[in-house]
Amino acid sequence: MIDYASHQTPGTVIIDTKNTFLYFVLNDRQAMRYGIGVGREGFTWSGEQTVARKTEWPDWRPPADMLVRQPYLPRFMAGGPGNPLGARAMYLGETEYRIHGTNKPDTIGKQVSSGCIRLTNEDIVDLYERVKVGAKVIVLPVTAARRPSQGAPPGAAFRLPDPALPSNRPPTNNAQMPSSGSKIAEVQ
Repeated sequence: MIDYASHQTPGTVIIDTKNTFLYFVLNDRQAMRYGIGVGREGFTWSGEQTVARKTEWPDWRPPADMLVRQPYLPRFMAGGPGNPLGARAMYLGETEYRIHGTNKPDTIGKQVSSGCIRLTNEDIVDLYERVKVGAKVIVLPVTAARRPSQGAPPGAAFRLPDPALPSNRPPTNNAQMPSSGSKIAEVQ
């Protein structure tokens, strides 16, 4: 994760697509970190959006282009535990992209979606309570996800291990484990 948190307003969501982490900015020194599933090859995107609306146990209507690629999908699925959008969804601007839960937690840490960002249902419920409608969402480009931002102090970049993902990440002692499974990351 690049040192983006120290340059953002509290309440901003930063998505590090390359490293499959979502950060919710708490202040200029801390951000909550969540493991995420992201778009598979050919379905990644970057840019800035805002949270246009939020829904608990959302219904799912696959977009037309998804139905062309996967005609076997249902045209409608009511919200509930079997729904692929999971327990909560936050809709990004006027796009078809969402930050949502999943009924397949084994997809967290992987590139599997058609561009949406997915979290475990436990984590999306926690994030949903923190994020306000109108919040800024920054999706970092895959190619720039690990580069420190210009003007960042030396050593400002940070990444913390996620115990739910493979243990090939560097160890650290500057994280606390809230009950949701997310982490508080501190900019060093």
